Amino acid sequence: MIVVKLGGSLGKAETLRPWLAALARAPGRAVVVPGGGAFADCVRAEQPRMGFSDRAAHRMALLAMEQYALAMADLEPRLALCASVAEIDAALGRETIPVWLPSAMALADPAIAESWDVTSDSLAAWLAPRLRARRLALVKSVPAPVSLDPAALAASGAVDRAFPQFFAAADVALDWIGPGEEARLARLLAV
Repeated sequence: MIVVKLGGSLGKAETLRPWLAALARAPGRAVVVPGGGAFADCVRAEQPRMGFSDRAAHRMALLAMEQYALAMADLEPRLALCASVAEIDAALGRETIPVWLPSAMALADPAIAESWDVTSDSLAAWLAPRLRARRLALVKSVPAPVSLDPAALAASGAVDRAFPQFFAAADVALDWIGPGEEARLARLLAV
C-alpha cells in the first residue's frame, strides 16, 4: 500500500482529473492525502491581514485539506472519505480509494506542531507508518528536484520544514511524481 499525497497545486493547474483517474485504476492499493491548494492559500493570505495565530492557521489549513478532499471525492466517485485508520482499512477492504480527512487524527497528536512548518507533505509522512505503508509518493505540479534528500527538499522549500523529521520516523521509500507522470504512478500502484 502506498500513501499518495496529491498536491493542492494540481487543482490550480487543472491536472487533478487525470491523477484521480490513474488512482481509480488501482483500487485498494493507495491512500490519498489531499493538499490544501487554493483553500490553504486563502488561509495564508488572510492570516497577516486578520492577525490570527499559527495555531488557528494550522487548524484552518487542516480544514482546507478536507475541502480539497471533498472536491476530489465529488470528481471521482471511487474515492471514499475517511477520517480514521479504521475507516481507511474498511475502504481498502472494499477496494475503494480512501482519501484522508486529517483534522481529527492530526489534532489528536500533540507531536504535530500547529504551525506552517507542518503541511500536507509532513502529514502524509506522519500517516504512512500508521497505515503500515511502504512508500510515500508526493504528486506535485513541478518536476522532481535533482535530489530527493528530505533535508535538501525542505531547505529548497519543495516540502515543509518538518518533513525531514516526519519522513525519518516513517521508514518508507519516497517517490516524487511530477507533471505528466500519471503512468509512473500507475506502475507504482501495480507493484
